[in-house]
Amino acid sequence: MTAAQADLQIDRPTVADGAALWRLARDSRTLDLNSSYSYLLWCRDFAATTAVARDGHGEPVGFVTGYLRPDRPRTLLVWQVAVDGAHRGRGLAAALLDGLVARTAAEHGLTALETTITPGNTASERLFTSFAERHGARVEREVLFGTGLFPDGPHDPEVLYRIGPLSPSL
Repeated sequence: MTAAQADLQIDRPTVADGAALWRLARDSRTLDLNSSYSYLLWCRDFAATTAVARDGHGEPVGFVTGYLRPDRPRTLLVWQVAVDGAHRGRGLAAALLDGLVARTAAEHGLTALETTITPGNTASERLFTSFAERHGARVEREVLFGTGLFPDGPHDPEVLYRIGPLSPSL
């Protein structure tokens, strides 16, 4: 963690954090906003594969949500990353991602990380390609969900980024 992040604590979410994660996602203006109910469930059922950054008052100011793929239990799929506007530009998203992957790797022996990114989301592209560079891993890209698969109107394609193999020493 950098000096700018020293006042923050990174840990697992609790159900009580669900509303704050929903607000962070909403306020990002870039993430697909899911129902508040889904964030409550996420904090209950996927806390082990999620990381939350807390300020000095214990309030969530950033998060990374993920899950282990059922058909590839050594692959962590990162679902969403959000950082409060006041905390952006300090490397917090990278610290959250690194911490979550290290914790999940220690507990589950990860070999790969996956995420989807819509074309033009340069912040996410940079976050995940720099993660791969820091960890000496390859990045493979392919369209996972094309525009025509989304039933709720126009949606950019979701490009799958597969990062690996991950080092056992994460």
